[in-house]
Amino acid sequence: MNQFNELLLAVFLLSCLMLAISSRLLHCIRYAALQGIVLGILPLTLAQGHFEGSLVMALVNLLVKGIGLPLLICRAMHKAGINRELEPIAGYTVSALTVMLAALASFWFAGKLTLPAGASEAAGFAVPVAFTTVLTGLFIVIARKKALTQIIGFLIFENGITLFGAAVMREHPVIVELGILLDVLVLVFIMGIAINQINREFSHIDSDRLNQLDDISENTEVVK
Repeated sequence: MNQFNELLLAVFLLSCLMLAISSRLLHCIRYAALQGIVLGILPLTLAQGHFEGSLVMALVNLLVKGIGLPLLICRAMHKAGINRELEPIAGYTVSALTVMLAALASFWFAGKLTLPAGASEAAGFAVPVAFTTVLTGLFIVIARKKALTQIIGFLIFENGITLFGAAVMREHPVIVELGILLDVLVLVFIMGIAINQINREFSHIDSDRLNQLDDISENTEVVK
């Protein structure tokens, strides 16, 4: 079972790299859905006598992160008519190098940590993968212009937190996971509504260009 866990974690880690180098939003959504599916399997394989709680986590991750949220983001993508991240703040080569450096730093940092007694046997590999996922999500939020891609970044960030909790926490992981997931659901719904409204009023959903609205309004007031 340890080899199976390591395979799942390797797929999880590889999906972070693929997210960083993918320009097509549909591919990014699929990689995020893949992480959700993996998170639907890992709680069961990492369970240590808490199978009922792990089963709840597995079902929530699979249904919400593996199916529900990716479908909502995909629907928003089609409504907005956006297929690619054409001009990211950080190029895709730089993004790949950044994620690889984040992975190296995460494995180094995780090697310095002392894991709690209740951690799973695969936590030694899962913890650095979780750190890498969190850093990847934050990087996507910062280095991409499209609001949809930034939503995916928030989802990836939360996936990393979920993975860390599944590997390390032994007591009450479901309560923590549901609390975090509720925040992510609210965030995705709010940003989805905002994207639809922005797309109706403007010809783009580049978040960095929205900063220009304040300058335009100030100049208009000066002219008046």
